Amino acid sequence: MLRFVYVIATSLILAGIAIIRLAYVASHDRYSEEQRYGEAVKFINRLKKKGKISTIISGEDNLPDEGGYIMYSNHQGKYDALGIMYGHNKPMSVLMEYKKSKCILTSQFIDAIGGKRIKMDDPRQQISVLDDIAREVNAGRRYLIFPEGRYDTNHNHLQEFRAGCFRSAIKAKCPIVPICLIDSWKPFGENSLKAVTTYVHFLKPIEYMEYCNMKAVEICDLVKSRISEKLIDILGEC
Repeated sequence: MLRFVYVIATSLILAGIAIIRLAYVASHDRYSEEQRYGEAVKFINRLKKKGKISTIISGEDNLPDEGGYIMYSNHQGKYDALGIMYGHNKPMSVLMEYKKSKCILTSQFIDAIGGKRIKMDDPRQQISVLDDIAREVNAGRRYLIFPEGRYDTNHNHLQEFRAGCFRSAIKAKCPIVPICLIDSWKPFGENSLKAVTTYVHFLKPIEYMEYCNMKAVEICDLVKSRISEKLIDILGEC
């Protein structure tokens, strides 16, 4: 948390410019999805430099070359989506909890990348949003979803995955790309200003034909097991 406070407190001008710029490109149709995504990534790069954050990416070749897909990642902290976007060259969007997405700067950021907001206390709204994501993925967009929902003190340990999150992939019949994050909680979770390194591992996609006959719970368990295997392979724990 100390790093988060430090970065914001010492970058008020940068944050102000980012808020204005992201809001501007999000509200003007003349900016393409690539241009809006580029503005978001510029902000991420500035934040990384200011916060002394390095992110090592692996498995970029596992990302499908064409068409839409959904990435499902373990969840560790505020930096998670930023680290993934840093390593994801093509435009992508994020599904985020409604209340958290309405904070200043976060709101403009989500709008700029065309992200979705989900209300955890409104099942009907959840279904509607997940169905919207499926339609957009069918049209070629790429989404990131955190099936754990909360991060709190997850650190490098997996928590329960929510099977309902996989409704979008099932409806879209799209590739599922598991993502394994390691030490992603440290940038904004440790009370330290020392340089920190996080890791993003894009794992082998799970094609629709591999999960087409599976129930949501089974797909959920499969994705979690892939992420768990990577964690165990690297850390010896999950």
